[in-house]
Amino acid sequence: MNQIKPNSLAARDVAYHLHGYTNAVRQEQEGPLIMTEGKGIYVYDENGKAYIEGMAGLWCTSLGFGEERLVDAAIRQMKKLPYYHTFSQKTSSVTVELAEKLIGIAPVPMSKVYFASSGSEANDTVIKMVWYYNNALGRTKKKKIISRQKGYHGVTVASASLTGLPNNHRDFDLPIANILHTDCPHYYRYGQESETEAQFAQRMADSLEKLILSEGPDTIAAFIAEPVMGAGGVIVPPAGYFDLIQRVLRKHDILFIADEVICGFGRTGNMFGSQTYKMTPDIVTVAKALSSSYLPISAVMINEKVYAVLRDNSGKIGVFGHGYTYSGNPVCAAVALETLKIYEERNIVDQVRRVAPTFQREMRRFADHPLVGEVRGVGLIGAIELVKNKQTRESFAPQQGIAAQTSKFCQELGLITRGMADGMAFCPPLIITEAEIEEMFRRFAKGLDATWAWVREQGLVAA
Repeated sequence: MNQIKPNSLAARDVAYHLHGYTNAVRQEQEGPLIMTEGKGIYVYDENGKAYIEGMAGLWCTSLGFGEERLVDAAIRQMKKLPYYHTFSQKTSSVTVELAEKLIGIAPVPMSKVYFASSGSEANDTVIKMVWYYNNALGRTKKKKIISRQKGYHGVTVASASLTGLPNNHRDFDLPIANILHTDCPHYYRYGQESETEAQFAQRMADSLEKLILSEGPDTIAAFIAEPVMGAGGVIVPPAGYFDLIQRVLRKHDILFIADEVICGFGRTGNMFGSQTYKMTPDIVTVAKALSSSYLPISAVMINEKVYAVLRDNSGKIGVFGHGYTYSGNPVCAAVALETLKIYEERNIVDQVRRVAPTFQREMRRFADHPLVGEVRGVGLIGAIELVKNKQTRESFAPQQGIAAQTSKFCQELGLITRGMADGMAFCPPLIITEAEIEEMFRRFAKGLDATWAWVREQGLVAA
């Protein structure tokens, strides 16, 4: 346990700050890790210790830390026009430029952009849009939205309901009504004995259609999915999965929403995950790498079919009665616009494609480790699943905290990664070099070996 010095930053943090996704009892006992600087793929704590940020913060700092062009863009816009809103037919010039730019690079033809401040807000907005859309069409029963078990779509009341993770529902009285969950398409975990990947993908699509038919197609409004499931464990879809899913959605006139909050802007080796997996969504949500997370901004892109209905209904009733104070904030928009310019000028997608083979190769070297059950990933995102028994795929008991212990060992070695249930996730800044990738996994190897020694010392596996 860390000793918290009186009046230190850590002590003051414990005294005044409630953290998200944190055990508050442990926070009081151990205190936080406090970062004070960042440069490239590294962040530095208050004692000057350097860490490789193997998660790009929260899947988001795509251009790394200390990108001066983004700092300068914020300063310029702050001096020119620090704030304006998008209500009542008003906006800022840079917000217009950003909307145009996003429509120009969208993975499929899109018509309009709506801005918010986070992925959670974007997905929350989508739920309201979908309900507004179907009410406008007189389909007052067509309101249910299907998400997936282990999907992650945010933490507002509505977006957390879409999220298919127990801790986001437990004791929050969630999910709300009209949110359903279908199967998680994780072949390693849920594939049946002797079932091929193609058969598994078909079973997932059949299960979705069975849910739609049992609820009534006239009650199902939309289906939402991440191209690669992020916080649920970096779950890569089985081959052919989205083609089969989209056939079901088209058959029953159900809107398709692509949550590109993590996958958007190069992460999977294309500008959008929808391109990687040949998805043709009606609505796309983006955030995180939109501004390299230097400032909070998100966006909802909608196609002409959806926009036309929203437009006509707002004309009928007098207003599209939804909006946020910070939607399209000009400083956030300026930083996002500069981020997109950097992606183009530095060919960020090509950069990902250059280094991704090294990332995937280095990650897959751990497949033979006694603690590793599966290694999975695409582009510059991946996960290593830890198991108690490689042959049976048995997991460790949740209370044994195997992933948390691995994260702790890695942190001591100067690597920040993220343990999620039984998996260790990796999502480094897109600017990472091949040499830096190799160093990241060298540190992880030491952390994993330390975990293996700890597991045996604790008697968590058979000797």
